[in-house]
Formats: sequence, structure tokens, C-alpha cells
Amino acid sequence: MITAIIAKLPMRSKSLTKEFYHKLGFEDISASDYSHYLLIEKEGVELHFFLHDALQVLENDGQVYIRTNDIISLHQLALDKGLRFSTGGKLEAKPWGQMEFSLLDPDHNLLTFGEAV
Repeated sequence: MITAIIAKLPMRSKSLTKEFYHKLGFEDISASDYSHYLLIEKEGVELHFFLHDALQVLENDGQVYIRTNDIISLHQLALDKGLRFSTGGKLEAKPWGQMEFSLLDPDHNLLTFGEAV
């Protein structure tokens, strides 16, 4: 029986990745300090990262869609923390019935947050 799906995304620097996601409220949940792997979690949502020293940031197509039930607060948190938006900082109503915004992490992984409207 499937119980969860967890995205695995590339990172070039474990410390920079932790710093970025900490600003969004994610915490390191790694049981051990693996130099090449990172596990983070926020409110039951888990993301994993693997070290990719040769990652070409502008060629990275890593993406994850995260559903939320408080898009306005999460959007404001990202604004307040000065995070890099791929949408110019806009919160947008989409024709498919979602309110969304997207961020780029330090390794150009695209994080899209959405809430049904």
C-alpha cells in the first residue's frame, strides 16, 4: 500500500539548501548528518535532497507542487523572507481553480504552492 510520495531534488550545497527551506519553516529531520543527503519536513510534507556537485543550475528541471490551505500567509512569509519568486512575487488565480505562486530555491528547483479557490 502506498503511504506517501516524497520528491527528491538536487542540491549543490547542503547548508544553502537548509538555510533556504528553513526560511519557509521546514526543519531538518535527518536522523544522521549525511554529507550528501538532506531530509526536511514541514507540517507533514517531506522533501529529500541529494548532493549534485556538477549541477548546472540553469539546466535543472527539478519541480514540486505543494498544496496548502493558507496560500496568503505562505506567500507573505516568502515575501517577508526575500525569497526568489519565479512569478515576480505575484499570487495568481489560475484558470484551473488554484491560487498559486512559485519560488526558485538556490539550485533552481521550482516550488509551486497552490490552494483551491
